[in-house]
Amino acid sequence: MTDASHDATPPTSTDTPPDRLSNHPHSPFYDERAMQRGVGIRFNGEERTNVEEYCVSEGWIRCAVGRALDRRGQPMTMKVNGRVEPYFHTVG
Repeated sequence: MTDASHDATPPTSTDTPPDRLSNHPHSPFYDERAMQRGVGIRFNGEERTNVEEYCVSEGWIRCAVGRALDRRGQPMTMKVNGRVEPYFHTVG
């Protein structure tokens, strides 16, 4: 009977993307497992594909601006405020 209780897994928070995520490996908010699953962003109801970083609780995304690079070779970004809705492309 104890084996049956181990088989039933409670819902986990892995079904929702992290509150804050960055796609740069050097960032403290980078999560390899979430990036492998593929995270999509709806910003103010519109699908966005150029998001570099987002934060749901603070309500902002950071987007690449053109093709310009900063002095470290990273894309120049712009922080935009609004409603952020992240979702996973694949089921965990």
